[in-house]
Amino acid sequence: MTRLRTLFPFLALCILLPAPALSPQTPAPAKATAPSSITETKPAPATPPPTAHPLEKADLESFFDGLVPLQMERSDVAGATVLVMKDGKELLKKGYGYSDIKKKTPVDPDTSMFRLASISKLFTWVSVMQLAEQGKLDIDADVNKYLDFQIAPAFNKPITLRNLMTHTGGFEEVVHDIIYVDLKKTTSLREFLIANQPRRMYPPGEIPAYSNYGVGLAGYIVQRVSLEPFEQYVSEHIFLPLGMKHSSFNEPMTAELAPFVSDGYRATTEKPAIGFEIFNPAPAGGISSAAGDMEKFALALLNGGELDGHHILKTETRDAMWTRQFGTSDSLPPQCMGFYQTWRNNLHFIGHDGDLLAFHSMFLLEPTQKLAVFVSYNSAGSAGRNRAELLDGFADRYFPAYTPPAFQTVSAAQLKDIAGNFQSTRRADSTKLAIGNPGGQSVFSVDKDGVLTIDTAKDMRGHTRKWKPIGKDLWQVEDDQARLFAIRDSSGKIVRLAINFPGVQLQRVPWYENKSFVGISAALSLLILLPVVIASLIRLGRRLFLRNRPPLKAQPGTLWISIGPRLAAFLWIVVAIWLAALAMTLQNETLPVFPVIQRYFSLITWFSALAALFSISALVAGLRIWARADVRTVSRVKFSLVAVACMFLTWYSIHWNLIGPIHRF
Repeated sequence: MTRLRTLFPFLALCILLPAPALSPQTPAPAKATAPSSITETKPAPATPPPTAHPLEKADLESFFDGLVPLQMERSDVAGATVLVMKDGKELLKKGYGYSDIKKKTPVDPDTSMFRLASISKLFTWVSVMQLAEQGKLDIDADVNKYLDFQIAPAFNKPITLRNLMTHTGGFEEVVHDIIYVDLKKTTSLREFLIANQPRRMYPPGEIPAYSNYGVGLAGYIVQRVSLEPFEQYVSEHIFLPLGMKHSSFNEPMTAELAPFVSDGYRATTEKPAIGFEIFNPAPAGGISSAAGDMEKFALALLNGGELDGHHILKTETRDAMWTRQFGTSDSLPPQCMGFYQTWRNNLHFIGHDGDLLAFHSMFLLEPTQKLAVFVSYNSAGSAGRNRAELLDGFADRYFPAYTPPAFQTVSAAQLKDIAGNFQSTRRADSTKLAIGNPGGQSVFSVDKDGVLTIDTAKDMRGHTRKWKPIGKDLWQVEDDQARLFAIRDSSGKIVRLAINFPGVQLQRVPWYENKSFVGISAALSLLILLPVVIASLIRLGRRLFLRNRPPLKAQPGTLWISIGPRLAAFLWIVVAIWLAALAMTLQNETLPVFPVIQRYFSLITWFSALAALFSISALVAGLRIWARADVRTVSRVKFSLVAVACMFLTWYSIHWNLIGPIHRF
């Protein structure tokens, strides 16, 4: 599935979601428990398992040399760096393409530093657990215990570091000043966290909502407790012990390492490089590192937290971090302590993905096989299918053993309660970002044969995937391994869906937020108001330019729209124009320019507030018109439609926060 879409294209790039919500990450086969309503079971076809290729350097290099350059050409990628390691032995470490196109600088896997985005989180959580080992942190204590500012109370329950590790702190999404390249705008971690504290949407520990802010909070706690700047702490307690000489959290990069940092490129590499992407908060996405250094980090983790006599974690701590912490079904990959699992062909990878605007990366370990796979691309064109394609191809080639489950035939009537619109639990409801929520919804439909389709879930060919039941409230994609699990409330109604990525779930959308209802209603409202504006402009034009002609007169019993509703109509049309202009501006910009966005929202907010004020007069006029006996029905209907349109747009602007604090997004 593609990323959950919103009105503003930059959101999908800014939020560093490690993988699409319904990505082709794959669970290991689980024995399905058939619900009582199943009428037929169709066993999977018996096909001989494919033969595994030998996982050795020559075959591996041929595989990557055939796939990665093809991906780079197809997706317009400047460069990539890869690493594959097994049983402590390096099988492949290679650079492809350029880290700097202008200078024709080739990617060096040992020294070219790529921006790894959310893979940063693993280093933050290792830092937290180091301090926990020393007794300086209690991961189950209220985080306010370690802060010099307070997280606002909610739900009568504190947030803990364990909640932050599992993305169950309950924070809504914030993206204000999350990515920029202007070095003059740099703020401290503390200042960013205070200025951008999100509202809490869910009780801690109950619903996952992937949060960069929560990881930034943990990084600041590391800084507070260790009495060292976060960047310095990670450098001295992880990078230096492991010999990671080409790794840093510094933003901007130090002069010593700056020459090694790869440029990042836009959707087309014909355009200049974006520049050094500064990510806030840095503990959630600020690391720059080379494949050779990530090899050392992988070796230490796979070896129980130790490399060449240097310990970054105790083995029991490492094991705890790789233990299931949150999940709703054993048939789906769980969220561990900072790490999350990705399943394919009976392999249980654990690690993290990372996304900036230009850089897109994957760092996965498979503890049973003592396997490490790392890849990073330095161009925006790689944001789509490249990583999933590489991982699936790798697993299918070298570890092909997989037994498909039996699909079960269940009538559409029995499955219809899953139908409807769903949206990610990772979103903003109280800020300006909420305006994009309808565009991020996924529509679930069940056909007469009981096959589930999701409008936003596509395979790598762009075809809509077909999901079939394999157990009670459990679906799997036909011809693939991705799964869905339905979560029901006490009355048995499906309220959320667990997906392959455990950092978010999909939540049912109430009818009044349904994107079809909202979109059609908004469009009809504007179409009702547009003739009011056009008619007013025509009459004004006649008065200004055709003064010698007699004025237009209404037919007996016909009333023209009065001044208050006309002003409301004008203002709502202006708001729509400004929203369209903002959307076009964001589509044409690679980087979100937050001061520009804020200016747009400032105008939209004031125009919306004025339009809502004049909409009151439209409502009054629409009600009073029915008390007049001398008015034609067509005028009554006209006034009523204008009133309804104005009131809907007023609700729309309040509900989606067009009216509200301008700086909140």
